[in-house]
Amino acid sequence: MTPPTDPGTTASEQPGAGHDAQLAHGLRTRHLTMMGLGSAIGAGLFLGAGVGVATAGPAVLVSYAIAGALVVLVMRMLAEMASALPASGSFSVYAEAALGRWAGFLLGWLYWFTLIMVLGVEVTGVAGIVSGWWPDVPQWAVAAVVVVVLGGINLVGVRQFGESEFWFAAIKVAAILAFLVVGVLIVLGIVPVSGSVLGYWAAHGGFAPAGWAGIAAGLLTVVFAFGGIEIVAIAAAEARDPRTAVARATRTIVWRILLFYVGSVAIIVALIAWDDAARLASPFVSVLQMAGFEGGARLMEVVVVLALLSAFNANVYGTSRMLFSLGQRDDAPAATRRVSRRDVPWVAVLVSVFFGVVAVGLNWLLPAQILTILLNAVGSALFVVWLLITVSQLRLRPRLEADAERSGEPMRLRMWGYPYLTWVTLAGLVALAGLMLSDPAARAQLVATAGLVVVILAVYAVMRRVRRTAG
Repeated sequence: MTPPTDPGTTASEQPGAGHDAQLAHGLRTRHLTMMGLGSAIGAGLFLGAGVGVATAGPAVLVSYAIAGALVVLVMRMLAEMASALPASGSFSVYAEAALGRWAGFLLGWLYWFTLIMVLGVEVTGVAGIVSGWWPDVPQWAVAAVVVVVLGGINLVGVRQFGESEFWFAAIKVAAILAFLVVGVLIVLGIVPVSGSVLGYWAAHGGFAPAGWAGIAAGLLTVVFAFGGIEIVAIAAAEARDPRTAVARATRTIVWRILLFYVGSVAIIVALIAWDDAARLASPFVSVLQMAGFEGGARLMEVVVVLALLSAFNANVYGTSRMLFSLGQRDDAPAATRRVSRRDVPWVAVLVSVFFGVVAVGLNWLLPAQILTILLNAVGSALFVVWLLITVSQLRLRPRLEADAERSGEPMRLRMWGYPYLTWVTLAGLVALAGLMLSDPAARAQLVATAGLVVVILAVYAVMRRVRRTAG
């Protein structure tokens, strides 16, 4: 596909110009699959599931189902574009081609900022748990070790990164499957615990103790927990066969994520009261303790740490590749385009690691409050990303089909029911925005994200004016 020309830009500034020419192609389909799982199954599930249950009760399952359906549709659209146009900038590049230079600049920097904040969430979660094991070890020291080690893995090479992420994610997937098995055995009565599922719900207000308002509030709590799967589209540019690999990986990832999230939360709401704050603080560990597996509970804590390390590892990769792509399009400093002899964008990686160090400093200054602060800072940025992915696919699909017809090579993957399901997804995202505006906490996040969008677009306008003056 030939990207549209934005008046006033040079050839090197056009979307896709010189794109990814210097990156290696060492990732396989299994790496992409596990990378998507590793990035999505992290703080959002292990640290956020209890919050969702406490908000909506067992009816949080409805919230997860609605949020999951939206994410599945958005990911299908992104996978369609990624299989046709694999690029490190992924949705930033597609937004630029579909809507103009401003959209690519906005989406690239907004997503970079979001992942930087998420990096702080993951390293904070690891530091908090490990410090609980060894109280004499300060949180900031644990966080520093995490940043240095995983930053080093990202600098070695993309294949080594892919292998490390594969095994990180494989461990957590095996643990979640084991958790689901144990949970089902408890629910079926094979592993005895006190109480029954139906009687348990009835004693605590039924399935939906907070009604539809609770489901809506739960949706706002859980919808962004699915963020991270989109990293597969970013990594596709470094796969050995990008078009085929991203199509195969995304076909299975979204359904696995949905199974892990909804299945795990179903076990939690079946066994833990929605108003049991103590157990919901660590719901996965609490379920295993109920079954009498004290050693298993400690093992689950180890798995949570590995899950957060995996997500941190993947997000360092995501931030560095997005920054590299912005540099390739002259939307970031030229230094971010530099690659090592192993074809790793080392400057972009070091920038991500630097902000990991900033998170370490915050751990030292605010060890108790940092997680809440960083979660709020992320706000609703992913909502803007999903919204622009949807609009981009709506605009690009006819052009992708025309290119496929001209080349004689059919599209590897297509969005279901185009354009109707795309419009349905867009309507769902707009409805989500309305829901966010009705909730004071979510409204504050949406306003903060809107402010960040305005700042990024203002920077873009200034850069454009300077370039035109100099040009």
